[in-house]
Order: sequence, then C-alpha cells, then structure tokens
Amino acid sequence: MITKIISTPSPAQVNKYIKKWKRLDNYVLQESSLRKLFIKTYPQNADIDDILIKVCSLNDFYSTNIYSPVTVARHIQRLKIDESLSRNDLVVVDKISKVKMRGGRHINFYSFASKYCSHHKPEVYPIYDSYVEKVLIHFRKTDKFYNFRNTDLKKYSKFNEILSAFRDFYGLDSYTIKDIDKYLWQLGKEYFPRKY
Repeated sequence: MITKIISTPSPAQVNKYIKKWKRLDNYVLQESSLRKLFIKTYPQNADIDDILIKVCSLNDFYSTNIYSPVTVARHIQRLKIDESLSRNDLVVVDKISKVKMRGGRHINFYSFASKYCSHHKPEVYPIYDSYVEKVLIHFRKTDKFYNFRNTDLKKYSKFNEILSAFRDFYGLDSYTIKDIDKYLWQLGKEYFPRKY
C-alpha cells in the first residue's frame, strides 16, 4: 500500500530521477559496460559465444533468474534475430521471451527479452519489468492516461503503445525511451518496493 502520494509525471520529475540515476554508480557502470558489450563488442547474434556472454551479463546485472543461460543463448541463436533488430521489429521481444527448456517446459522470459533487445537498441526497445508495470498501472488508475488491461503490458507491441501514450499524455516526448526507462524504474522501486 502506498503511504505517500506519487507526484504526477512531468519534465521536472523526469529530470529529478535522471539526476538521481547519475549518482547510482553501480548502475551507471553496469549500463556502460552492457552498452559496450551489446553495441560495440558483440553487436551480432549469430555466434553462440557472443550471445552467451550477453545473456550471462544481463542475467547477472539484472537478476533475471535465467537458470540455464546456454538454453536461452541457443534459443536466441536459432531465432536469427539480427534482421528483426535492424528493422526495429517489436515482435522479436515476444519471440525471444518464449523459451522451451529441457523436458519440454516453456518459460516466458519476457522482462529479460525486453532487456536483451533494449541493450542492442535502447531508443527502440523500452524495458519491461515489474516496477515499470506497477507505475503504469498506478497512473492508469489515477489519471486514466490510457485504457489498457494489465495483461496488455505482457504483449510487447501493446506495452510499447502504452508507454508511448504515457509519454504523450504527460508531455514527455522530448525524453528518450532510455530516460523514461530510468524514470519509471526508479519511481517503481521507490513506491512499490518488493517485499522479501
């Protein structure tokens, strides 16, 4: 339950959280190293070694709970995602997310898939996670910025549409998708902390 009121999204609020982000040394360094890894060092997704090091790094930095990184890396390799990424195809996130594990069980690594694509193209693929979800649901309830069902957030093209509506409604179009990611994630972490 929220005990304090969450300020309405605005340029001033986004600026406040971007400044706060820049002081989070661990996160800034993690993002910088991931940017180098995904964009400069291993931008392609054909070689299993390249994919595996990216999967393992994301899994470690973001705690995405991938207990079989090799299975996920092979899945990504089989999908041949480079052309889809070059076309800014949002469907690639949904394809990456659905992984057939050993024994035939399917697991949906949706948040991981959004992060994997976002680190290749941060201005095209916004990151979905539970904090972002909670913030978007909160502002749908309080300000009715867009009409959506909670389950819509788990369909990537719809999630992207909801995020665009959020930016438009609150006049945040001058901010990059990455800036909005940083803002929403910190806001969610602050107001909707996980209970362990």
